[in-house]
Amino acid sequence: MRAFVAVVEEGGLSAASRRLHLSQPALSQTVNALEREFGTRLLLRSSTGVRPTEAGRTLLVEAREVLARYDRALAAMAVHTGGGEPVLRIGIPLELPAGLLSRPLLALAEAHPATRVEARHLSSAAQRAELHRGGLELGLLRERPPGREFDAMLVAEERLGVLLATERAAELAGPDGIRLDALHALEWAGFPRSGSPDWYDEVTAVLRGHGIDPGAEPPEGGPLIAEVKLAAVSAGRAFTLAPPGWSQPLPGAVTWYPLTGHPLVRRTWAVWDAGSHRRDLGHLVAALEPPQR
Repeated sequence: MRAFVAVVEEGGLSAASRRLHLSQPALSQTVNALEREFGTRLLLRSSTGVRPTEAGRTLLVEAREVLARYDRALAAMAVHTGGGEPVLRIGIPLELPAGLLSRPLLALAEAHPATRVEARHLSSAAQRAELHRGGLELGLLRERPPGREFDAMLVAEERLGVLLATERAAELAGPDGIRLDALHALEWAGFPRSGSPDWYDEVTAVLRGHGIDPGAEPPEGGPLIAEVKLAAVSAGRAFTLAPPGWSQPLPGAVTWYPLTGHPLVRRTWAVWDAGSHRRDLGHLVAALEPPQR
């Protein structure tokens, strides 16, 4: 079930195999065995990736519940089996700001060597649901949750630029970058609103304010994976938003440029249960706090 959830969340077998540290053939066999066990197709495979069938979407909900309950059981039993402090489960967005976690996790390992960290790639909406259910100790979200149930701290701000076909970028670029309104003739390769509603609404409002029609949002089966975005951009018919130093390798036909005036700033919030008294979590949160300017 963990393999199935990873394949759906990553949008393909290749990315899921890297996340799970499994070979792609082994992962494919695991998913095929799961489909045989349930007697129905769970995934629709295509050249652009995979997406769940109706049966697959049903299993996805149930599998996440089962895995969350299993992880909570492991954490509870660690106290009785000499396992030290419980597992620290962290939610991570699809595109994590470069270097955000490396130093804090090293500091956590030094201060609390018994703590095992488990990271899960989830959308902001999915992270909020897991935080409510107790399936995560810490979430890294694109938006700050309202209310007093959770504490939150701003840990990163990224001025988004644009990825374009290199030839198209050469036509549009000025001395300070590319004006957002200059992209009005291109499609936006974006993300589904369901994953992060507030951030989606902010981005689309800015796009419309610069004369760009955001178009129909991608399907709710998962975020638009990097390979699909880059394929659309390389063809010269679309653009996508990305921070400087994007984590994915860029093909030679694609170039990153800053946006003139920096109209879009993507924020990442660390979010945790306001009533938590875990010392290892507190140490990690403190290490995530940005240095004072």
